[in-house]
Amino acid sequence: MTNYCEDGRTNHDDAAMHVHDILAAAALDRDAATPLFRQLYVHLKAAILSGRIGAGVRLPATRTLCGLLRVSRQTVLAAYEQLMAEGYLEGTVGKGTFVSASLPAGTRCAAAAATMVRPLSPRGELIAGGMARVLHHAGPLRAFRASMPGLDLFPFDVWRRLEARHWRHSTASLGYAGAAGHAPLRELLCAYLKASRGVQCTADQIVITSGSQQALYLLAQLLLAPGESMWIESPGYQGAVAPFTVAGARVCPVPVDAEGMDVAYAARHYPDARLAFATPSHQLPLGVTMSLRRRLELLRWAEANRAWIVEDDYDSEYRHTGPPLASLQGLDRAGCVIYVGTLSKVLFPALRLGYVVAPPALAAALARAKAVVDRHSPIVAQATLADFIAGGHFARHIRRTRDAYGERRQALVDALDARLADRLRQGPSDAGLDLCVHFVETEKLDEETVAQHARELGVDVRTLGYYRNPAAGAECAVAPGLLLGFSAFTPDVLRAGVDDLARALERAARCV
Repeated sequence: MTNYCEDGRTNHDDAAMHVHDILAAAALDRDAATPLFRQLYVHLKAAILSGRIGAGVRLPATRTLCGLLRVSRQTVLAAYEQLMAEGYLEGTVGKGTFVSASLPAGTRCAAAAATMVRPLSPRGELIAGGMARVLHHAGPLRAFRASMPGLDLFPFDVWRRLEARHWRHSTASLGYAGAAGHAPLRELLCAYLKASRGVQCTADQIVITSGSQQALYLLAQLLLAPGESMWIESPGYQGAVAPFTVAGARVCPVPVDAEGMDVAYAARHYPDARLAFATPSHQLPLGVTMSLRRRLELLRWAEANRAWIVEDDYDSEYRHTGPPLASLQGLDRAGCVIYVGTLSKVLFPALRLGYVVAPPALAAALARAKAVVDRHSPIVAQATLADFIAGGHFARHIRRTRDAYGERRQALVDALDARLADRLRQGPSDAGLDLCVHFVETEKLDEETVAQHARELGVDVRTLGYYRNPAAGAECAVAPGLLLGFSAFTPDVLRAGVDDLARALERAARCV
């Protein structure tokens, strides 16, 4: 039976007018890249999901709607067909097109609920916030961006040629592969690490990862139970704190002095630690190298306590006053050192390839864990890198960049001596891509104030305070200063950057 309203109209009339008004309001942009049928489809779908067009309501005939919207009938048919295929509409010839009667009555509420922010789990909060303190490079490249390789020196023409060959001819590179990584690359890395870093391993001990950050995340998950303690340098690499925090570990900051990580301090204060994270070859940001005495002390502690050492060897290819130092892993006789390396610093960051050298049983477990996260790292990139190494391009690139970085480092050291010797004290600069400088005590300068003025003048610096663990005590205090990257900049750019830095220091001094 038909229901009539007070003014004589039927409920069906009201529904039809309501739908007519909703469809007439469809803002179809004929100049947009999105096809008109797709725009109409989105408009109708939103109206149905929001409940503005209810279940069972009849829609206008296609000819009527195309006249209303001044579009072709094919546009309306295509929109209706897509909505029918997805279950929003139903209809039969001769009866018309209706909103599906099977849609829940609470569609409007469900759509609103879908927009609500639902809380993360406690573990999810840790993961999502783990890198909150870590600064990421942004904007154009400016002196003195830290830890950035010289992309102007990379042979991209060679790389493109090698990569193109795999895209053209190697169907094997386009399928799935083993989680441990491309076998030829692991063999070549094994030979390289033995010759250049004194690493003792076989190719089976190497697992290719998506950068060293993924390596640290996997190791933290595999080696530490929630609540277990681990040592980490402070000041130190802030990106390493996040994976261990996410794993639920108790992150224990350890001070760094001229000999590197203070192992005796760590052993006294955190004797139950299950893992130590260290950068023996070149500490970030202070630039010191761990003494042999400390290295042996760290190895003895790990062996006696059945603990792990994660050796982060992130830029050891670049030693400017002699050959690279042997790795800590090469001194290990108890199988407690896990060697982590990255190709971001020697090649280019966007490559996102790193590697882990682990004892055999752990390497196998690590590969299985990696398969859970991302199955395997991109194979074409790995195959291209293998060709790059096998063809001698890798060794040539390291020699070339080592010479260039040595020249750039010297230009920075000389410019600082000439302009700012009375205000800045230079730290060790015999290795790596960066130079640590401290403010002389008489200046009483504030790091953040200097950094802010430097940024305003177009200079990209990081404060040493940024590298200090927020949970660290007074023992981990570091003299105020800055970290200056030099490897990505020509001598002329570095000298101009020192001039800008001098002006920033002068402005900051007036604020004291």
